[in-house]
This record gives sequence, C-alpha cells and structure tokens, in this order.
Amino acid sequence: MIDVLRISGLGVIGEASVELDPGFTVVTGETGAGKTMVVTALGLLLGARADAGVVRRGARCAAVDAEVRVPEGHAALALAEGAGAVVDEGDEAGVRDLVLSRSVTASGDGTRSRASAGGRTVPVGLLSEIGATLVAVHGQNDQVRLQSAQAQRRALDAFGGTPLQAVLAAYRGDHAAWSAARRERDELSTHQQERAREAEALQRSLEEIDLAQPAAGEDEELRTRIRRLEDVEELRAASGTAYAHLTGGDVDAAEEIPGAVALVEAARQALAAAPGKDADLEAAAARLAEASLVLTDIAGDLAGYGADLDADAAGDLDAAQSRLAELTRLQRLYGPELTDVVAWSETQRPRLDELQGDTGRLEELDAELARLDAVLRERAAELSALRAAAAEQLEAAVTEELHALFMPDASFHVGLTPLPGEELGPHGAEEVALALRPHAGSEPRPLGRGASGGELSRVMLALEVVLAATDPVPTFVFDEVDAGVGGEAAVRIGARLARLARHVQVIAVTHLPQVAAYADRHVRVEKNSDPGAGVTVSDVVTLSEEERVEELARMLAGHGDSAAARAHARELLESRTHEEDDDA
Repeated sequence: MIDVLRISGLGVIGEASVELDPGFTVVTGETGAGKTMVVTALGLLLGARADAGVVRRGARCAAVDAEVRVPEGHAALALAEGAGAVVDEGDEAGVRDLVLSRSVTASGDGTRSRASAGGRTVPVGLLSEIGATLVAVHGQNDQVRLQSAQAQRRALDAFGGTPLQAVLAAYRGDHAAWSAARRERDELSTHQQERAREAEALQRSLEEIDLAQPAAGEDEELRTRIRRLEDVEELRAASGTAYAHLTGGDVDAAEEIPGAVALVEAARQALAAAPGKDADLEAAAARLAEASLVLTDIAGDLAGYGADLDADAAGDLDAAQSRLAELTRLQRLYGPELTDVVAWSETQRPRLDELQGDTGRLEELDAELARLDAVLRERAAELSALRAAAAEQLEAAVTEELHALFMPDASFHVGLTPLPGEELGPHGAEEVALALRPHAGSEPRPLGRGASGGELSRVMLALEVVLAATDPVPTFVFDEVDAGVGGEAAVRIGARLARLARHVQVIAVTHLPQVAAYADRHVRVEKNSDPGAGVTVSDVVTLSEEERVEELARMLAGHGDSAAARAHARELLESRTHEEDDDA
C-alpha cells in the first residue's frame, strides 16, 4: 500500500505531502481546486505519459514520489531489485519499504522525464510494470485493470479458489511437458533427412580420427625427427669426427693419432709418477681422472648416436613425413591444434549417439505425446467445469452488486469460449471474456464497450468488490466513480468502496458527500488564489473530525456555515458508523 505521497510543482499544487491509511481515503475539494492532480500524480508513478502541461507555472519541474509498503515476495520487489533498487530489510511482519519517484522537466527543447525505484534510475516502462502490480486506477477515461483477456482469465481463476488453482497448476505443468515433447518431435520430423546426413558425415569424421589416433604434441615430435633425418649425413660426419678426436684415429688408418681420452690419461699418469706426495699434484691428478671418465662417457654417447642415425636412415623419413601430413590435414579440418582435434571428437560422440537414436526417440515421443494428450484433456475438462462453476458464481455476485449500485437492468456475464479445433492452450481449453449487458434486451458486450464512463466505473467497482478477497492489488484509485449519480446510489457506492477497503487500500476522488462520509480518512484539496501574482496554489490537507463535518456540509449546501448542512453531515457520518457496526 501507499504510505506517503509527496507532490511538488504539479498543476496547481505547489508542495503537498499526504499520509495515507490502509483503509479508505477520500479526496474532495471545490471544482478547479486540483483534486484530480492526486490521480495525475499517481498516474505519473504508474508510468503514464508526461507532458509539459503538468508542470506548475513558474516551477522548474514537477515531481512525485511515494513510499510504498510491500510484503516480502511481492512481484514489485522482484522487478525493482532486478533493476538494482535499494529496498529496506523489512519489519517483523516481512513488509518492506520501496520508494518510487517520477519527475517531469519542461524546457525549451521539450519535455524530459525521469523515473527511479529505490533510488536507482529506471526506464519509465519498468516503473509502469512495477506500478501495475501495486496500484489499479479506475477513472472516467482510464479503466486499465481487467481489460486484457489474460487479466480477465487470471481474475476468474483466482475467484475459483484453491481447487481451481490446484488443477490449473497441474494442467500447466503437464502442458509444458507436452509442449516440450511436441517441439522435440516436430524438430526431429522436420529435419530428419538433414540429421541423417549430419550423422553420416559425423561418423566418417570420427572414424577418420579414431583410425589416426592422434596424440597431443605428436606433430612437434615428428617435425624434430624429420629435421634430424633430413640432416643425417652431416650429423653422422660431425659425431664421427668428434668421436675420433676423443678416442684417436681409426684403427685401420696407417698412422694412429692419439685421442683426447688417451692424452688426458697420459697426463694423469705423469702426475701420479712424480716423486713424493705433493698435494697440489695429487689434486690435479684426481681432476684429470674425472675428466677422463667424462670424456669416455661422451665418446660412448657419440658412438650410440651414430648407431641410431644409421637405424633412422633406413626409410623412416618418408614415414615421418607421411604421418605429419596426415596430422596436418586433421588439424586443418578439426583443429587448429592436435589437442583441439581430440577434444572435438570427444564432444561430437554424444551428438552422433543422439542423431543415430532418432528413430527410437521418435517412437518414444509419439508414445509420450499420446499419454500427455490424454492426461491434458482429462485435466482440461476438470478445469473447464471448475471455471464454469466459478463463472456462474461471479456473474451472480457482480450482477447483484450492479443492482445495488442502481444499475437495475444491468447484468454481468463471463464468457467461456472453447479454443478452435479442440486445441489445448497453456491455460486450458477455453478463452475467458468478461462482458456487461447494461440494459434489458441488449447483447452482452466486452468491458469498456456499450457503457458510459460512469457506468463502467461502477461496473469495475462492483467487480473489484467481488474479487477483492481473491485477486487483490494493494491499492485501488477511483476517480469520480460516482459521476452521474446521487442520493441513495451515492450511498451504495460509498458503502461498496468501504467494503472494498476491508481488503485493500482505496483512494477515491469524489464530489458527493454520501461517498465521502464512508471514508476512514478525508483529504481536502484547497485552492488559494493570489490575483496580484496571477497564480493559484492548492494545498492538500488531512481533515480532523470537525473539519470533516465542515467539508461535508460544504459539499451538501455549497458552504460549511449552514447549521442544517452540518447536522446532515453528522448524520451521514453516524449512519456510516451504524452500518459498519451492523456489518460487524
């Protein structure tokens, strides 16, 4: 519900702050005082289109903000927090405070509008979405709630109570499963040939990779090996020359050349033969012994290297080049790296299994669709029966309210039209349409057609009164719902607004004292003119009990000084109190 409404620079209102009660608040004032500006302010908060005309003359901008108390889990909180709004933690009852704001600035280059929720700037469209979950406005030219087919269906289903809601939830779950199965079935059937071709191509690719059995890093190993095989003669000559220098000349040579190993060993023996025990010479001899061992190891490694070159050269170059070409082709098709080729094959195997199982899957889906269709039709029939019963009760209840609101010839109708071709929609087997027959002999027409603004306001009031306990929006705003009526009809309207306020917050702009008397809180818009300055300023004030009597007297007699009008005003207030006591 709206806790506080603040307005500045809007129309004739300079600055105003109004605290609102949970129950029924009425807004009154003289003609032209600006009481409809309260509705305009709420409309801006609901995302209504803004123009420069709403900005008060001499003001830079018009601004409206409201502190709204919202229960935990409400859709408005999800929308606001999704946009980054800051919302209070909430009280012990789980109620949280959300601040909504809207400003309109008029300048030479046009009108600029800004909206915010919870201190965070948001698009006006999002403010409209949030507001639609919090406030329903019913005005002479603005009946927005329950006008869409979806809203009318939701209202009837909510009126149907827990049994209908349970069946609807089960139906929607089954319908979602049926829709998913049908989409998969259609996908498989429509693209069966394409999927068969894809499976064949995929199988060939995977067989090709499996046959090659590529290993990560294998291509680099092959390149290294190929380089060695291509340079085998130079490598053999280099390693042979180095080996000869280490071990001496070839034994078949005419002249034996001493090698490095022999020379180092001769030097060590010379030091070992030195007389006495010289520590420095002994250390040098030990190091020469180590060098001899190292050179001998190197010579052995070079001999093995040369032997390996002889083995590799036996036709391995062609095999290595062929293998590298095969891996390069796989990389070009499925790479770019060998690891990518392996990863691609692993990810595509489940896809191949899926494609190859199409025939069996189609049979499974056909059986599942047949089963779900039977379940859905059974649930749809149950849902239709519950809706028909709820529709009959709703028709009777709203029609009774219309008669009480002095529309004696009117009747309310709920149409349940089967979907074409025995189709089953996501919400059942029928469309829901609310209609009004305003006069005897006329045909029921959709809400909003065939009724005047005043009649439609009363129809919406009757409907909201009946739906209040089952499909509540936290706050309802009625702008002159009593237009064109008076006397007992006005009393009945006031009583219905008060009844509605038992379930939701109600704000009503009215010019009838019979309606105003039923309010829990009375707000008056006062006009104060300043001819010298050429401006009119209106204030919004909450009336005390005595001030309320004076205002009702003014509404009855044109001024509040009449003793008879004051007595009548007190009588209206007392009669309202007696009726509430009787209802209790």
